[in-house]
Amino acid sequence: MSKLLWDSVGERLYETGVQQGVLYVRDDTGAYPMGVPWNGLIGVTESPSGGEPTPSYANNIKYLNLMSAEEFGASIEAFTYPEEFEECDGSAEGAPGVSLGQQGRTTFGLAYKTLLGNDVDNEEYGYKLHLVYGALAAPSEKSYQTINDSPEAITFSWEVTTTPVNVEGMKPTAVVTLDSTKVNALDLATLEDMLFGAEASEASLPLPDEVITIMSTTAV
Repeated sequence: MSKLLWDSVGERLYETGVQQGVLYVRDDTGAYPMGVPWNGLIGVTESPSGGEPTPSYANNIKYLNLMSAEEFGASIEAFTYPEEFEECDGSAEGAPGVSLGQQGRTTFGLAYKTLLGNDVDNEEYGYKLHLVYGALAAPSEKSYQTINDSPEAITFSWEVTTTPVNVEGMKPTAVVTLDSTKVNALDLATLEDMLFGAEASEASLPLPDEVITIMSTTAV
């Protein structure tokens, strides 16, 4: 037995930032090929919902709790967005340079990193890699204002809902998160070559089953 200690050196962990966002437009087969960088990404707010208990009573006491299905939603904020995102935002090209709104919205996937820090290595400690599937962006407000003596760049934002994808042996999910401080570095490098592209391959978003396979390749 040992006495519990709080806030030991190297264990004061925190998470911050968002970087290296990548957009993957889903194709007709349900795959997510041809990732493109999302420049100007300001923030991603993950907003899970559901997972709430509904109590059932019998013999004048609480008999059990039934849990509602959990859903994953998010909001995205950015200074700009990839041209490929226009079809995800309900736009279609009527002619070169002519964009028509209120069109159908295409499902997409998303990848981004958040930084992990501690009291020793600061933000060099590690990072989390977030993968989002089955995302659909809702129409959002865009505010345009005159330039004045305190100009600010316009920011865009979208509310996102998701439809989970199947995972063998587990419940369907719309989000996968990897912790660089816990996974095998070689397997993570292989996965990131797929996500961000390499000299011999285009960037693409593997489905959760394939992610699990990749991250289980190296023997412990």
